Amino acid sequence: MITIVGDRLTFRFPEVHRFAESGIEFHRTLRIPDDKRTYPLPPRLGRFPLRHLDDFADRLPRESVRRGGVVMPIHQAEALWIKFSDRFGSPYPCAIKVATGKVCAISGEPWQEGLTQDPQNYVVVPGQPWLDGYCVAKGTIRQFVAMPLGDGHTVEEQLTGQGVHGGLQIAVHPMKRDVHESLRLPEPCLVLREELAPYHHEMGLAPGGRMSQEIYEDAFGLDAWDQDHGGRCFVTMANSQQWMAIAGERPPTQPPTVREYAKAGLPWFLHYDRDRKALAGGERLAGLRSVAETVRRGEAMAAREEGTERGKP
Repeated sequence: MITIVGDRLTFRFPEVHRFAESGIEFHRTLRIPDDKRTYPLPPRLGRFPLRHLDDFADRLPRESVRRGGVVMPIHQAEALWIKFSDRFGSPYPCAIKVATGKVCAISGEPWQEGLTQDPQNYVVVPGQPWLDGYCVAKGTIRQFVAMPLGDGHTVEEQLTGQGVHGGLQIAVHPMKRDVHESLRLPEPCLVLREELAPYHHEMGLAPGGRMSQEIYEDAFGLDAWDQDHGGRCFVTMANSQQWMAIAGERPPTQPPTVREYAKAGLPWFLHYDRDRKALAGGERLAGLRSVAETVRRGEAMAAREEGTERGKP
């Protein structure tokens, strides 16, 4: 069962266990510089609103209505990060898959049903508090940045050569009940990040600047997860024009600026957990070009083409 509670996407599995639940939030944040340096985690600036896509079925393309899910307004070139949360003091373990344009953000492999461990295509919650981008190397991710399909920026277009799906894809599998009951699981460690109080081309996610973040290996093993029970959701992302066409109103958020960030004096945060082993990073993701790099490449190609044209007799 999937519901939206306070802009939190909540997956519940009462048929497995009464506490089998996992929550996912999408948070606004500052887009870190794309200058080949590696930055620590930026703070959150509040949740992105979520709405049931079915509520706007009469304003959406047939394909969007068919796949269902939720819709989220996000400004072009705005950054986001994903928080894994729960309602209970001791969360029930879940394996969570995250893909963009049906490309796994952990392994870089095409979306497929179920969980895999070689390469690992999911994160384990509790344990993984958040995900800010694509796992490109051990201890390093490239930030999630919203860009329109069609310009070649998104990971989907870079790795598949096509911009067909866009959006975010989420799948959750709870731990098997008997495995959960046999384990004496530790209480989770709570780590906080600072918080401030007509249809166009669809949006996808592109790789932005480099950030320090470890994506942890699964310490329980593949057999711990109940792959007979699971939930999945497609998150459609809409830029300001799309949101106005869909919802009939202006987006409820404004993108942050570097000046606003500096004026607020918000700190950066590092997340440390030395007891967990980090994944090495997806080989297919390691060679991704960031938004800035694809823009520079396009400008260079255009300049070369212009020079060639000028050189013709």
